[in-house]
Amino acid sequence: MVSKNTICLWYDGAALEAAQFYAKTFSDSTVGRILYAPGDYPTGKQGDVLTVEFTVIGIPCVGLNGGPEFKHNEAFSFQVATDDQDETDRLWNAIVSNGGQESACGWCKDRWGLSWQITPRILIDALADPDRTAAKRAFEAMMEMRKIDIASIEAARRG
Repeated sequence: MVSKNTICLWYDGAALEAAQFYAKTFSDSTVGRILYAPGDYPTGKQGDVLTVEFTVIGIPCVGLNGGPEFKHNEAFSFQVATDDQDETDRLWNAIVSNGGQESACGWCKDRWGLSWQITPRILIDALADPDRTAAKRAFEAMMEMRKIDIASIEAARRG
């Protein structure tokens, strides 16, 4: 492991599958070293995949196959800034169509329960608009969405 600070994500036996999906879906993402259990452990056997080192959009992570005790929740999420509607749609659809689920305001979960915020940069710009009325209109539009629709955010911002 090269990075001094790495995000460790807990999986119930699917760390390698998740890492491979992230590497296929997101640019600047790779699967690295795979460590196999040198002996039996409470939720696995010797030779099972124990950890997988990977990067998600340049962020170093390790997936730990720790078992069913802990589940992902919205207290941790990856926020992915997108540049246009095509990128927003592609990433959202990849996550949701691979066993994930939609949530609100640009949030979705992957099939392993990890939360993602697929956030167009235009949305962030709209929410930071110095014209607080325009920002409020964009915010109110976002609050009605699941996947963010950039054209609708821009229209709301303009009034």
